[in-house]
Amino acid sequence: MSLAQPVPSLFGNPVDEEWLRERVDRALAAFVRDQERTLLAISPQLSPVCGTVRDFLLSGGKRLRAAFCYWGWRGAGGSLDESGAVAAAASLELLQASALVHDDLMDRSDTRRGLPSVHRRFEALHEAQGWRGDAAQYGGASAVLVGDLLLVWCDALFGDCGLPRGAVRRAKPLFDLMRTEVMAGQYLDMLEPAAAWSEPTPIERARTVIHYKSAKYSVQRPLQIGGLLADAPAALTEAYAAFGLPLGEAFQLRDDLLGVYGDPAITGKPAGDDLREGKRTLLVAEALAACGPADARLLDDHLGSPDLDAAGLARLRDVITRSGAPARVESRITALRAEALAALDAAPIADPRARAVLHRLTDAATARRH
Repeated sequence: MSLAQPVPSLFGNPVDEEWLRERVDRALAAFVRDQERTLLAISPQLSPVCGTVRDFLLSGGKRLRAAFCYWGWRGAGGSLDESGAVAAAASLELLQASALVHDDLMDRSDTRRGLPSVHRRFEALHEAQGWRGDAAQYGGASAVLVGDLLLVWCDALFGDCGLPRGAVRRAKPLFDLMRTEVMAGQYLDMLEPAAAWSEPTPIERARTVIHYKSAKYSVQRPLQIGGLLADAPAALTEAYAAFGLPLGEAFQLRDDLLGVYGDPAITGKPAGDDLREGKRTLLVAEALAACGPADARLLDDHLGSPDLDAAGLARLRDVITRSGAPARVESRITALRAEALAALDAAPIADPRARAVLHRLTDAATARRH
């Protein structure tokens, strides 16, 4: 299965990008082949699980988390051609895949990267085979299990990446904390549209969700894990934290803008999907804080409606735009980018090439269109 569109460049440098992406893809493909043998030895009826995992993992993706982990390793003095570091970085893509499978199910998303989401794929399999029972329930249950399987596999690949045991043990506590943080962030994201809270403010709550659901596990923790694998000094892991958190937040804020205003041909997701899913992003929180009572009521009443049509989406976009929220979010992205770059400039990074790549990643992550 191929992507509906190619994955655009993230690094801004095709040499660095393609070299690392190819190595990460090879590491993932070899790992998945080994795991497929285990599954098929249990039962040939697990073949659809194998095919779904293979397609989901190997047919696209920016490999962002793997990139930050690998360049965190290089920035701490790790060697260029170390297959163990690449495999450890690749394990973060299994965590990302697990989170996406579960996220799509919780958000009732139909597509991912221009293809059917995992729960929709198994729902369609159930219908095509004419099996008994409820096809949607089967698809959802299958997605839970596939996501759990990917979560198990990310631990297996990290633990057996090929680096010395001491290096893996040094980074494992942070690897485990990262996985706890993303699950906590997922829960808080799910809680936000369901519960009515007065404190902290919606804007503060939205930032907490961003930090734990996205920023930490997308940028900050991968950088620190890569550094720890290379025995980074405390000063560097602290600098990675100071660089990674604002960059991760800016990355997610860009994602929030794309979720409302992005081009589906580029993002691979239907236009306005975040509004249909009822995501209480910082963009939405800023809009609700600034718009008048009638607009706030319209946004609050219709956000998360699964039958929101094109006209309804246009009305919600208009409310958000007139509130000035997109401009405020853009300003925050600019400020976060400056904060991240200042931390990067001050970081005691051992490899000049790693510093240059991290600088390019900062530019690409905050200005991307996908």
